[in-house]
Amino acid sequence: SYDFIFVDADKDNYINYHKRLIDLVKVGGVIGYDNTLWNGSVAEPADAPMRKYVRYYRDFVMELNKALAADPRIEICMLPVGDGITLCRRIS
Repeated sequence: SYDFIFVDADKDNYINYHKRLIDLVKVGGVIGYDNTLWNGSVAEPADAPMRKYVRYYRDFVMELNKALAADPRIEICMLPVGDGITLCRRIS
C-alpha cells in the first residue's frame, strides 16, 4: 500500500487508474491527478471552440472529475495550478 500516488498518464484511462489505485493507497493517503482542468475546457460549454485533442480528452477528464466528486471514500481538493491538480485523500 502507498501513502502518495501521482497520476499524469493517458487521460482516457484516468477513471480506470482511479478504480485500481483507490485500493492501493492507504486510508489517510493521497492520490494526485494532473490536468484535471484540461486547458479550462471542463468549464466550457460542449460547443465551445477547442483544439481537436483538447475536445477529445475533455470528456475523459470530466468523467474522472464527476467520479471523484461522487466517491464517498475520498475527500477532494482541486487546485487551479497550471492545468489543474486534484488531490484525493482516502478517508475510508
